[in-house]
Amino acid sequence: MLHQISKDSTNPKDNFFKTTVMKIFLLVLACFCSLTGFSAPKAKRVVLIALDGISVEGFQKANTPNLDALLKEGVLSIQTRVVMPSVTLPNWTSHLTGSGPEQHGIVDNGWEINKKKFPSVETDADGYYPSVFKVLKDKVNGMKTAFYYNWINLFHPHNKAYFDEVSYLENDAYLPNYDKAFEFIVENRKQPTLVFLYSVHTDHAGHNHKWMSPEYIKSIEEADVEIGKFIEKMKKEELYESTHFMFLSDHGGINYGHGGMSMNEMIVPWGITGPSIKKDFKMEEPNNTVNTASVILRLFKVDQPLSWIGEVPKSIFK
Repeated sequence: MLHQISKDSTNPKDNFFKTTVMKIFLLVLACFCSLTGFSAPKAKRVVLIALDGISVEGFQKANTPNLDALLKEGVLSIQTRVVMPSVTLPNWTSHLTGSGPEQHGIVDNGWEINKKKFPSVETDADGYYPSVFKVLKDKVNGMKTAFYYNWINLFHPHNKAYFDEVSYLENDAYLPNYDKAFEFIVENRKQPTLVFLYSVHTDHAGHNHKWMSPEYIKSIEEADVEIGKFIEKMKKEELYESTHFMFLSDHGGINYGHGGMSMNEMIVPWGITGPSIKKDFKMEEPNNTVNTASVILRLFKVDQPLSWIGEVPKSIFK
C-alpha cells in the first residue's frame, strides 16, 4: 500500500539547515552589537568633568582619591593625544565637535565669531561649526544642555542657541558652578542631558607656579575634593548609576607653558564611566581629543555629521 506524504511534513535536513542558519545569524548579530555598542541602551545623561592643563604626569602624582574611585568604575586612558597646537581653545573645541582645527577652523586661543583666521568646513546659520550640543539638540527630543566655565574665551566657538543654561564665573572661581550643574541635573533628571563642567584654575596654577610644582599639584587635588562632593550628591539623588561621566583635559605643560610637541604637552588623561562601559579597564587603543564628541553621540545613539573626523574607541564598551 502506498502512503501519501502529508503536505505538513517537514524534512529533518531542512529543519537542521534553517536552525543552523538562524544560529549563525544571531551569533553574527551579537558580535556586531558587542563591537559597536549598538546593544547598549540610550544614555540618560552625560556629565563632562573638564579640568584644564592636566598632564598625565601631574594626574599620576596628585592625590586624587575621588577621580581614582570614579575611573576605577570605568575606562582610563593615559596616552590620549591632543590636537596641535597643544593649547586650550583648539583642543576643547575638538573635544566638543569631533573635529580638528582643519575642520572647525580654531587654530589658537583668540578665535571669535567675527575674527576668523581660518574658515571651518561648515557652519550653522549663525556662522558656528556644529558642536555636539547642536547635534543633540537637533536630533534628541527633550534634550537638555548646560555649559559651566571660568575662562571667558572658552564659549566663543559655541552658539548659545543650543544651550538651556550657561554660567560663567570670573577669577578662577568654580565651586558655584558645581552646585549649579548639580541643580540643573536634578531639575532635568527625567530628560536626556549633557553637562559640560569646566575649570581653568589648574592650568593657571601651571602658568603661575610651573607645571609639576607643589601649587600645580595642589590645584588638581583641590578639584578632586569638589568632584568627590559632586559625585556624592549624585549618588544621594540616585542619579549616579544612570549617568555617564567623562574626565577630560586639553593639554599638559612643561615649565611655565605649553603649545609645543613634547609628550608632557601632547598627552592627557581621558576617562569614561557609566552604563555599558567596561569597569576597571586601562585603555591601550589609540585615542585623541577629537573622539570625545563621537563617543557622546554614540551613547545617545545619534549619527555624527559628515564633517566630523572623530571615531569611537570600541574597546571601551562591555
